[in-house]
Amino acid sequence: IAREINKKHDLGLRIDSAGTSRWHIDEPPCDGSRNVAKKHGFSIDDLRGRQISVYSDLEFDIVVALDSQNYRDILNLGFESAKVRKLGEFGLDNKDVPDPYGFRDVEGFEMVYEMIKIGVENLLNSRLTLCFFTHDLYKLYGVLSWQVW
Repeated sequence: IAREINKKHDLGLRIDSAGTSRWHIDEPPCDGSRNVAKKHGFSIDDLRGRQISVYSDLEFDIVVALDSQNYRDILNLGFESAKVRKLGEFGLDNKDVPDPYGFRDVEGFEMVYEMIKIGVENLLNSRLTLCFFTHDLYKLYGVLSWQVW
């Protein structure tokens, strides 16, 4: 979702996706996630699961976790707390974004898509405003914590 917004508005941001565990490394997103993306006019078929690493992902200015457990896991991996945010902070009343795989139906995946879309739009709007004032537009990066998106 963040990649699509970045592309649509030609923001020039580097956006990546990674998981906090070693599950699904090198695997494509699950069918439910891919189907919802296609329904909304874009493809995530090129994504492959990878594990976030404090060593290879230090260049990111912001690391975004989708839920409280991933937030704690990212901090435990050694990321600076000032760089780690929870997507729920951005227009979602600090709610955790649930793993869509647990729903196993289209409605669950659609609900998760809508939550992520709202959070990402609010995050990008808030970060772009901040970057505008600091003249640092091209330093905004993000890592979503689940490889399914």
